Amino acid sequence: MDQTAYLLPPAAIALAKQMLKRALETKTTIATAESCTGGLIASSLTEIPGGSSMFERGFVTYSNQAKTEMLGVPAHLIADHGAVSEEVARAMAEGALKNSNATIAVSTTGVAGPDGGTPKKPVGMVCFAIATRTHPCRAETMHFKGDRAQVRLASVEHALRLLLECVSLSA
Repeated sequence: MDQTAYLLPPAAIALAKQMLKRALETKTTIATAESCTGGLIASSLTEIPGGSSMFERGFVTYSNQAKTEMLGVPAHLIADHGAVSEEVARAMAEGALKNSNATIAVSTTGVAGPDGGTPKKPVGMVCFAIATRTHPCRAETMHFKGDRAQVRLASVEHALRLLLECVSLSA
């Protein structure tokens, strides 16, 4: 029985363990580009013993300037669509892939709350993207309920599910 004390909830840890198993089987390496999750996806992947075999690097790009400088997200894309958009999420994932040796990258950008929401982009709205070296980048938007911590953790779990799905499809 695993006696390791984990910092993240059991559901996130279980997904991260599944991701490690699939990544080892498929020789997949992962990069993350995180805004609203602030490094929690990277943390979940590195919290598992053996995570270094799949986790290549992570980018925490909370500010728009960081998104542009570290990931190459065009400033006009942020100006035209807003930081919380599928267009920016896609550019973040593509930038993480371009600026790493990973085979797959996941990105998150959203409104975790409690402030910052608008009628068009309410608290709980999170945009995700998955980029690989062999398939077109895919983006999607989710709307999560709850407080800031719940939105962030739901985002981590969703990102891990997207990674698992993507790795399973490319296996």
